[in-house]
Amino acid sequence: MSRRVRRKVARESKVIVVSGSCPEIQDEISDLKCQGIVDWRSLPNDTVIQLLSCLSYRDRACLSSTCKTWRFLGNSPCLWTSLDIRSNKFDANMASSLAPRCVHLQKLRFRGAESADAIIHIQARNLRELSGDYCRKITDATLAVIAARHELLESLQLGPDFCERISSDAIKAVAHCCPRLSKLRLSGIMDVNADAINALAKYCPKLTDIGFIDCLNVDEVALGNVSSLRFLSVAGTSGMKWGVVSNLWHELPNLIGLDVSRTDIGPSTVARLLASSQNLRIMCGLNCPILEEDTSFSASKYKNKLLISLSTDIFKGLGSLLFGDTNKGKNVFLDWRNSKSNNKELNEIIPWLEWILSHTLLRSAESPQQGLDKFWIEQGASLLLSLTHSSQEDVQERAATGLATFVVIDDENARIDCGRAEAVMRDGGIRLLLGLANSWREGLQSEAAKAIANLSVNANVAKAVAHEGGIDILAGLARSTNKLVAEEAAGGLWNLSVGEEHKGAIAEAGGIKALVDLIFKWSSSGEGVLERAAGALANLAADDKCSTEVAGAGGVHALVMLARHCKFEGVQEQAARALANLAAHGDSNTNNAAVGQESGALEALVQLTRSPNEGVRQEAAGALWNLSFDDRNREAIAAGGGVQALVALAQSCSNASPGLQERAAGALWGLSVSEANSIAIGREGGVAPLISLAKSDAEDVHETAAGALWNLAFNPGNALRIVEEGGVSALVYLCSSSVSKMARFMAALALTYMFDGRMDEFALVGTSSESASKSVSLDGARRMALKNIEAFVLIFSDPQAFAAAAASSAPAALAQVTESARIQEAGHLRCSGSEIGRFVTMLRNPSSVLKACAGFALLQFTIPGGRHAKHHASLMQNAGAARVLRGAAAAASAPLEAKIFARIVLRNLEYHQIEHTI
Repeated sequence: MSRRVRRKVARESKVIVVSGSCPEIQDEISDLKCQGIVDWRSLPNDTVIQLLSCLSYRDRACLSSTCKTWRFLGNSPCLWTSLDIRSNKFDANMASSLAPRCVHLQKLRFRGAESADAIIHIQARNLRELSGDYCRKITDATLAVIAARHELLESLQLGPDFCERISSDAIKAVAHCCPRLSKLRLSGIMDVNADAINALAKYCPKLTDIGFIDCLNVDEVALGNVSSLRFLSVAGTSGMKWGVVSNLWHELPNLIGLDVSRTDIGPSTVARLLASSQNLRIMCGLNCPILEEDTSFSASKYKNKLLISLSTDIFKGLGSLLFGDTNKGKNVFLDWRNSKSNNKELNEIIPWLEWILSHTLLRSAESPQQGLDKFWIEQGASLLLSLTHSSQEDVQERAATGLATFVVIDDENARIDCGRAEAVMRDGGIRLLLGLANSWREGLQSEAAKAIANLSVNANVAKAVAHEGGIDILAGLARSTNKLVAEEAAGGLWNLSVGEEHKGAIAEAGGIKALVDLIFKWSSSGEGVLERAAGALANLAADDKCSTEVAGAGGVHALVMLARHCKFEGVQEQAARALANLAAHGDSNTNNAAVGQESGALEALVQLTRSPNEGVRQEAAGALWNLSFDDRNREAIAAGGGVQALVALAQSCSNASPGLQERAAGALWGLSVSEANSIAIGREGGVAPLISLAKSDAEDVHETAAGALWNLAFNPGNALRIVEEGGVSALVYLCSSSVSKMARFMAALALTYMFDGRMDEFALVGTSSESASKSVSLDGARRMALKNIEAFVLIFSDPQAFAAAAASSAPAALAQVTESARIQEAGHLRCSGSEIGRFVTMLRNPSSVLKACAGFALLQFTIPGGRHAKHHASLMQNAGAARVLRGAAAAASAPLEAKIFARIVLRNLEYHQIEHTI
């Protein structure tokens, strides 16, 4: 993320450093001063150093190469006493390149086994603190070498994930090599035996803080020998012999803090330790089921000692411990730091307490349990928020991660607990998290952004984030060169972009370009960042204005690149969804054509319909459906194997989700607008699966399947296939029973195509025996179809309105019929000239049912205000349909419905002609 630095230049300052060997630079600076321009080379040394201290080590090293002066300042020892290498790949070569700067390095944070192996190449002999995460693959050998090379080590922390390959042998090596060790915290060790613990007691006399967390076996007796201990945590460690603990640990002379959270400790052990431990001040037993089952147990009788558990008022207890005041609020940690107390013991307790609380709360959030809802809402959320104020970076980050985690109910489906999310918002958590996201520390940025992203699934929280300026902050973080920061920021924009009211603000903040740039920046790696960026763009592309901006920012090329080359299913799904939304907009939107013209776009989407992942298939089919509205795209999809792929998809999705069924049928509907494609779909076996989909329970699937069958039925060969595959009964079911008016309408139109006489001629081709059997089956199917078509049309025929219209030619009477007959959604259907011509011809059909249905269809297609009404009216006028309509309206033998519908269509044509003239 680019940061803005306030520059304050005093005219009398003489601190400008210019190399004597570069007089031309000095001349340039003088010229700039004369022009009243402030030059960055005129910054005071301490300002430059302060600027460099706010950058990651990679940015610091890069900026130091700007000039000789900054190179000199960039190597200042104060800039390299602490190093966080978690954000980037860190190997032996990188370590060696940094080694000259790290002579005075004292604190190092790393991530993963490769980074651990590279640490020795930094040659930081003065290293005091070492902290690592993602340590599952770190071995005994690596840890032993690190310890041997850093004998001044005072603090070693590995976790919170499990150190599965580290054994007691490595702990013994640390004890032998690091005599100054005062803090040792390890997570997930399989076995910590007596030899390892006794070695620590013998060779590390300054060891005051031990954490063996989430271990499978820890020798309780040996821990009782570490007399220097002041703080001990065995949180989450299983198999503890509490009888041994109660008899031995109370004798530890210096023990003031004990953490037994997430264990099976019971009330009797807790009581014994509180009563017998002379110096024990605080004991943390959060999420200990056996302890909490005994509702009669109370630790209040133990004076000057605090027990933290789910059943205690934690803030009240902390207020009493820190201030002797039980009425203190929820900011006790912050108040304590601001008080600048000189109580040495409490100044030791507070950092330890913050650390173990952040760890236990995060672990509890990661492993959801029944019965914690009340705790999270009443105390847990506030505790996590208070810990984000900590002066310890790892505590702040872990608290932010806890806030991101504890609200999640279902990660796969992005479901969160609204009560917990709103508890965070109630306690001022949104402003606090946005402040942390605005920090210059990248680790804190990513965890805070993650929390904001997860909380923003809740609509109320999303509004609060937007109100507090969170969209600008997240858009800025999305430009970060740190992949983890950019990924979480993109996730936040993804969740916020779900709300229609936030889309414009994201665009105004430059979020669209930032998201597109992310795809290009991390195109060859980073599944998480790519999925989130594509997901956010998919949401934004659903908005007309934002859709245009996505295309203008290079989004089409970026998304097609992902669809073509990315192998991650989550990325493929979101890229396809984004392309579907880009292609879904109105006639004036050029994105549909732009997506189709992008090299490899249609082929990639066709290929994705064959994905083993249902979500990918669904979104790819949806994209092809939308793209098929463009004539060139439609033919290009077919030419690229789209017919075969989509027929195969329809054949395979009978038991799939309604979303996939709808889009598979919809894509075939779109392709079948072309008669050549329609014939190809029939030949490829597309009729049978569409008939099966027509029988779905889902209303949306009814519509797309009926639409596809309507288009297919225009061709007599397909019409016969529909009959032979049992499609008449399926269409009759839709026509009579579907909840969707559109599905019923299109099913009726498909049946009119099938039985207006054209299929009969096609069916006569073949042997005489075949003709006879087909004739018999066609007669029965025709009767059933006509009966249901008639029933469908009569549903929209109000007898009183028709009687009034028959008796009067007044516009109001016809308008009343139109209003009762109108199917609103039918205005979105667009017919070709041949389709309109077929309905006009049908007005002359001997069947009164088909005449009425043809009039009803033409009425729907020409009602003023319909999206394509002018287009249909123009087709009819060019074809001379008015004469046929007048004949149908005047025919004595025509049914009343056909006459009235014909008169209304004539009026519609007159309206459109007058409007066109005006």
